[in-house]
Amino acid sequence: MSQLIKLYPENPREDLLDCIVEVLKNGGLIIYPTDTVYGLGCDITNKKAMERLARIKNVRLDKAQFSFICNDLSHLSSYVKPIPNTIFKLLKRSTPGPFTFCITGSLSFAACF
Repeated sequence: MSQLIKLYPENPREDLLDCIVEVLKNGGLIIYPTDTVYGLGCDITNKKAMERLARIKNVRLDKAQFSFICNDLSHLSSYVKPIPNTIFKLLKRSTPGPFTFCITGSLSFAACF
């Protein structure tokens, strides 16, 4: 079942936030606005949700290259290989801010502004 929830950043309703969190916890997908396009998201720790996302994007999960959003830099270590100190310092200096950082498996790095 799909549901349209309008959440306003100036005054987000806690009951709607709770509903979105429940959808994510139960393996659901969400669509959310970014500064350029809409994003399709799920809980990256939920394999079934990740499989659904891969199926929608028509890619194999083991070959997929998805972006993910972190609350802060401390979450990176759970999902990426160790980051060189110089890169971590750059990330720390640049956040929070209007940036997208791309870190690949080979530790190459790109910042999108």
